[in-house]
Amino acid sequence: MKTKFSIFDNSNHSINWWVLVPAILLAVFGVIMVYSASCYNAEKNFGNAFYYADKQLIGLILGILALTFCYFVDYKFLAKLKYWALGLGILLLLIVFIPGIGIESYGAKRWIGFGSFSFQASEVAKFCLILFCAGYMAEHQQSVQKFKGILPVLLAGGVMCVLIMLEPNMSITLCVGAVCLIMLLVGGARIKHLVMLSIPVMALIPVLIFLEPYRIKRLMAFLDPWASPQGEGFQLIQSLFSLGSGGWFGVGLFQSRAKYSYLPFSESDFIFSIIGEELGLVGAILVLLVFGVLIFSGYKIAIKANTRFGCLLAVGITSVLAVQVVLNVAVVTGLVPPTGLPLPLISAGSTSLVVFLGAIGILLNISRQSAVNKFHTAENPFGKKWKLTKKVSTQK
Repeated sequence: MKTKFSIFDNSNHSINWWVLVPAILLAVFGVIMVYSASCYNAEKNFGNAFYYADKQLIGLILGILALTFCYFVDYKFLAKLKYWALGLGILLLLIVFIPGIGIESYGAKRWIGFGSFSFQASEVAKFCLILFCAGYMAEHQQSVQKFKGILPVLLAGGVMCVLIMLEPNMSITLCVGAVCLIMLLVGGARIKHLVMLSIPVMALIPVLIFLEPYRIKRLMAFLDPWASPQGEGFQLIQSLFSLGSGGWFGVGLFQSRAKYSYLPFSESDFIFSIIGEELGLVGAILVLLVFGVLIFSGYKIAIKANTRFGCLLAVGITSVLAVQVVLNVAVVTGLVPPTGLPLPLISAGSTSLVVFLGAIGILLNISRQSAVNKFHTAENPFGKKWKLTKKVSTQK
């Protein structure tokens, strides 16, 4: 007898605390650090030291609600929405260019605004792309091993990357491109096809840099920030000063000096510098360890997922988190050229916080269903490679 389908997962199983606890800890810690990094500028510019912190707190509350909702929604239902998700992502990226709706800041059109409400379109669009890629590759398991089989994924990713570059936002473009390649690799695409794709993409990056004068200046500042200490090299120099002054144990929470108009975007893209200054090397490493636990747990969920779609979706969500953490830390420490990319769950930005916590809820649901339905599956891409075996469930 067939049971009535529901979008909600009513299975009864414990929560994966190795995902939930690190995610909530990082999000709560982010509210504290956003206040610390922004209180001076918020008081100076808006007359309210809690201006950014209040917005981050609202994002945290909404994010927890999104996490809770997504935890109870059967993730397999999301596969039915893959084309709708792709359409929504592309639509949002197009809306930012509509005058009166799209909001321009610092020469970039990345936000959509209605009255006092605004959000960054690319933060939503990249997860829409992940949902489409996971759904498509799960449905076309055999065809993705051929080049023409991965063309829909490449086309969808390419369209989104072009639209994000037009904003312009090269950092999110690189993040989206990297995650697409990871998902294709896990989804079964041949390595030779990915290598063929990677070569022209890598060749295109220098072209994109030299097309925009400000990107050339950023590259020069990365190579020698002291050549323009009051210009393009200023932000990187101040970031390194901030990190260096923290020493082993930091100058103390809320005691940062770099936040007093020395370090631009201290509450967003360069918040890790403030963490290093106030909590020191030990505190910064602890934060990265918490991220490490979350990322490791996310990939572990992917490995144990009992459906191909669940595996690919978990890989995509976790990879976005991992790529953004690595790139953000690499930027603030001077390992790669400066580019605007927030630190997930911590940097100021309520849109990013809500979307990431919602994605964490989906991860928890995948973990929950994998724990309940413990049957061997050949659909999981890792199952065949690592010969994972699971007991057959007697549950109906």
